[in-house]
Amino acid sequence: MFSCNSDYTPKPRGYFKIQFPTKQYQLFNQPGYPYSFEYPVYAKVVKDTSFFGQATENPWWINIDFPEFNGRIYVSYKEIGKNKLDKLVNDAFVMTNKHTTKAYSIDDSLIATPNNVHGVFFKVGGDVATANQFFLTDSTKNFLRGALYFDATPNEDSLSVVNRFLIEDVRHLINTFKWK
Repeated sequence: MFSCNSDYTPKPRGYFKIQFPTKQYQLFNQPGYPYSFEYPVYAKVVKDTSFFGQATENPWWINIDFPEFNGRIYVSYKEIGKNKLDKLVNDAFVMTNKHTTKAYSIDDSLIATPNNVHGVFFKVGGDVATANQFFLTDSTKNFLRGALYFDATPNEDSLSVVNRFLIEDVRHLINTFKWK
């Protein structure tokens, strides 16, 4: 009948504290691949063999897995010539813009590195499946698209800390990227 006289105050929801590893990188430079780049030692590069149950377009599709964070960068490569550059670029913008139903912003920034790598980096704001996407090209022969996904329900607040951490790795990958 009687209980404590103190008022109840609900506690706010919290998220687990995440211990981030030290930033260190290793080189991906496999024979036969038309590109190389540096990626974190806490990630694994895995050859991608299927695209929605079908074989990939070519043998140079890979995934960069971040097992500690349930994240993955899906990397698809296409040859210019077999595909028209303007269609590949348009497809990259269309795929990014598919997030407009959940996104409150899409910021794109041009990429140009000393290694003759050009492209666009997309930062998508909101509870979207992939907040960080990019494409890279040399404009004559090679085109590569990447998108960072998490195996989790999209929640910008809870994923923001991990996104900020991994975006540094994505930018490092882009800045060390080379066409062969």
